[in-house]
Amino acid sequence: MARYIRYRQDSSSRYGIVEGGIVCAIEGDLFGEHRETEVAGPLEGLQLLNPCQPSKVIAVGRNYKSHLGNRTHPRHPEIFYKPLTALQDPDSPIVIPRDATEVHYEGEMVVVIGKRLKQAAPEEALAAVFGVTCGNDVTERNWQYGEQRDVQWWRAKGSDTFAPAGPAIVTGLDPDNLLLETRLNGETVQRERTSDFIFDCATFLSWISGWVTLLPGDIVYTGTPGATRRLSPGDVVEVEVENVGVLRSPVV
Repeated sequence: MARYIRYRQDSSSRYGIVEGGIVCAIEGDLFGEHRETEVAGPLEGLQLLNPCQPSKVIAVGRNYKSHLGNRTHPRHPEIFYKPLTALQDPDSPIVIPRDATEVHYEGEMVVVIGKRLKQAAPEEALAAVFGVTCGNDVTERNWQYGEQRDVQWWRAKGSDTFAPAGPAIVTGLDPDNLLLETRLNGETVQRERTSDFIFDCATFLSWISGWVTLLPGDIVYTGTPGATRRLSPGDVVEVEVENVGVLRSPVV
């Protein structure tokens, strides 16, 4: 198991590997050949960024049994996009956009792709997972389903800051059996294992790759469990994935 972060150094970003609370910078391709270089310092002293730079952000909707309840399960994975501009760093704010009235958290485990996938079989797709991180698929419900709903979820799911991710990418974990917990102002509001998935990682990654080529560094939000609630300025949302860490986001 290895723990990778992306952090700001002066005006640029660097990747690092965390060992015992100390970060060593790495050079090369995070998803290929790379090596450790100088010690960057203690993890607590660094400004963390969202943990990779994907070519695209994809998300799986309606993927937890506990989220759907008695509603009919989808026949195949339901997929949508979030724009790159929605990505937000750990500890940086979720900004409620103008005219928004019903912004909700959606705590999720996020899969990070490590190998190119195109028309991949499920076994090949699962083997291409580099690691996992924490994510929050922030959503404006009125723009998604309400009277102000749009033809697509372009702003309901894709407004700026609506895709916090981090704090680290952790390798060597079973993405289909991790505990996910979301806390709102310290109260646990979501708690479920990813074994509650309707479609496991191999299935939805294989499905996506049948039409859209996944590239190293691409990230896939995997769905949210249970119910969600409205966010208000002053709230703090924390998404924790077992053995990964805590993604903290204040709301403004």
